Amino acid sequence: MLRNQSTVGLYLQGVCAAALLATSAPVLAQDAGAEERLSLEEIVVTARRREESLQDVPVAVTAFSSEALELRGATDISDIAQIAPSVTIEPSRATNSTLTAFIRGVGQQDPLAGFEQGVALYIDDVYLARPQAALLDIYDVERIEVLRGPQGTLYGRNAVGGAIKYVTKRLDDEFSGSVRASYGSYNQADVIAKVSAPLGDKVRFGGAVASLNRDGFGENLTTGKDNYNKQVFAARASLEFLPSEDLFIRIAADYTDDDSNPVAGHRVNPAVVSGEAVMQDVYDTTAGAATNASTAGIDGNNEVHAKGVNGMIEWTASENVTFKSITSYREDYTESVIDFDSLPVDDMDAPVVYDNEQFSQEFQLLYTGEKLNGVLGFYYLDATASNDFDVVLGQTGRVVYGLPLTAYTGGTVDTKAWSLFADVSYDITEAASISVGGRYTTDKRSADVYRANYFGVGSPFLGNSSAVLIAATSDFEAERTFHDFSPRFAVNYDLSDEATAYASYSRGFKAGSFDPRGANFASPEVASGFEPEHLDSFELGLKSTWWDGRARTNIALFSSKYKDMQIPGSLPIDSNNDGVNDGFVGTVTNAGRATIKGIEFEGEFLLTENFTLQTTLNILDAKIKEWIVNDVNVADQRKVQNTPEFMSHVGLNYLIPLASGAVNLNANWSHKGKIQQFETAAPEIDQKAYDIFNASIVWTSEDARWNVGLHARNLFDERYKTAGYTFGAPYAALGLENNVTAFYGPPRTVTATVGVKF
Repeated sequence: MLRNQSTVGLYLQGVCAAALLATSAPVLAQDAGAEERLSLEEIVVTARRREESLQDVPVAVTAFSSEALELRGATDISDIAQIAPSVTIEPSRATNSTLTAFIRGVGQQDPLAGFEQGVALYIDDVYLARPQAALLDIYDVERIEVLRGPQGTLYGRNAVGGAIKYVTKRLDDEFSGSVRASYGSYNQADVIAKVSAPLGDKVRFGGAVASLNRDGFGENLTTGKDNYNKQVFAARASLEFLPSEDLFIRIAADYTDDDSNPVAGHRVNPAVVSGEAVMQDVYDTTAGAATNASTAGIDGNNEVHAKGVNGMIEWTASENVTFKSITSYREDYTESVIDFDSLPVDDMDAPVVYDNEQFSQEFQLLYTGEKLNGVLGFYYLDATASNDFDVVLGQTGRVVYGLPLTAYTGGTVDTKAWSLFADVSYDITEAASISVGGRYTTDKRSADVYRANYFGVGSPFLGNSSAVLIAATSDFEAERTFHDFSPRFAVNYDLSDEATAYASYSRGFKAGSFDPRGANFASPEVASGFEPEHLDSFELGLKSTWWDGRARTNIALFSSKYKDMQIPGSLPIDSNNDGVNDGFVGTVTNAGRATIKGIEFEGEFLLTENFTLQTTLNILDAKIKEWIVNDVNVADQRKVQNTPEFMSHVGLNYLIPLASGAVNLNANWSHKGKIQQFETAAPEIDQKAYDIFNASIVWTSEDARWNVGLHARNLFDERYKTAGYTFGAPYAALGLENNVTAFYGPPRTVTATVGVKF
């Protein structure tokens, strides 16, 4: 019995600490032969493909429970970037649900075909090969784990920067369900419903649906529609079969439909030709691309449809051996309106189509013994990613040639990859253990790229059959195969029952590929593709639990050597040498060398029975050492993008018993240092250091059935940039209107929530 509280009080104290970040929670633990004492609950993760205490894992990993995220009022996985060290997660520019993720200076900004993410995203061990619809909404999750540093010896797909694991809960053996409704600023209206039901002794069914809606933070004064709005429907259903105690089978399917309006950025310069002034509200726009003839080929649509089905078989062959099979098929389709100029005119408008599909198969053999533990795996990926888009330069064409001008780009990149991986840990003594892992990868990339310029608004590929071909600028098919072996070593030593130190080395690998926007007529080397990149990471860590279990601190120091970094970009081109930029070309540079060093700290402190403090911080020193342009090293003019030097988070949580339940009071502050959006500085879109304050009040009933909350996010209405385009002065200009635009994070919002479990 917990002093004067019922056993449900244990749950309430648990969610109190969970609201700050992690899956941990303050509880009154009792050791054998000892009096009851206050302590933090153990955090259990599956970072090494088996359940174990976070404090025993020689990996820098942060875990978030569904209760923690719910009590923070989090709606999608970008929220964890305010807390987890060395992590940046944002919507890609001009999108609502396309993911841009960086961990420890490694990531991928461009969502086009042919560019694989530096941070791997998994849903129930299924790797998502493309970033479209990958900015996942939180509606059916048990926990999220963020692993920092190269991954490849434990997981299906190799990743240079790290991995984010989105884990759903196994179904209950009794009927259960929940409904959560939210209403808030900008007419936010969300409903999330979940149900789980047994269909006999050996079969269970579960499902979840989410309708997530919000008006825009700003207004499109040309179309009359909202800017930065949200209209998402998502659903997930699963069947679980338990033929015997040793066999578990799950078949799951998910669907996401994002019908949010096109997102247009804020112009930082007055329009040169049309004369439009800079708008006062950074969320407002006059972008007209959605209703212009420039996007008629996709009917001005802006939508993302993603769906997938996967099957998992887990067979416990013996007390020590488990076999897993994970099979998945996924596809997504996007029609997107990008208005680079953010003006009513068609100075630089782009209708874009992404079409992706993937099949993956993974086999795992897991061994668990007294001293020896490990995983042996095989992974296969067959993926196709394609993009088709027009860049309509209406004003440029009319002024220079007397006719509107369109640059079309179509590219498809196929990936066929297979890997063998293994990771084994052995307890040398009761205090010391060693881990050894390795991964062999064969990665084949095939590309088919065509580019051409046309007179007319739009190309034949996107609906304009009357367009007149000026000239093709690119037409090639190419194929390359890459092979790699990446090792991993780690030593773990228990300094005491409460403290563990570790040292590790791991190598990350990302295969080369082809830029589907490359113009091989102007630059023949484009057809040769770009080279693989490698990252060698050394890490020292100390994980400690102290103050009689009321404090937990984890520290990681790392140093990475990054070689042949794949840096994508876009440059305006003059295809006919008449002095006028009439399109842009993709450029991928393998920057020679970079070093990324840092220290990360995570701490959680149970100050009193009802008062919890949690804090995280990181300091990063990321420098590009070699970047050769025309035989000159320009590294001193470049920086690692999306990697602030300093990030921190502090959260305070207080629990007050009230009205047959308890009120959870939470306040947290996140600081992020200055960010450079691209390797080359662009002050108009780069972001200075900024702070975000959030606060929540959540009442939970004593039986944990009901909860009512009020969540304030970005309490002081901070304006901060998340991305941007630089197609204007002083950069290489495209279009006539000096097109430099910036995209912003959400303003202050207040949301009320009501939830019930049954």
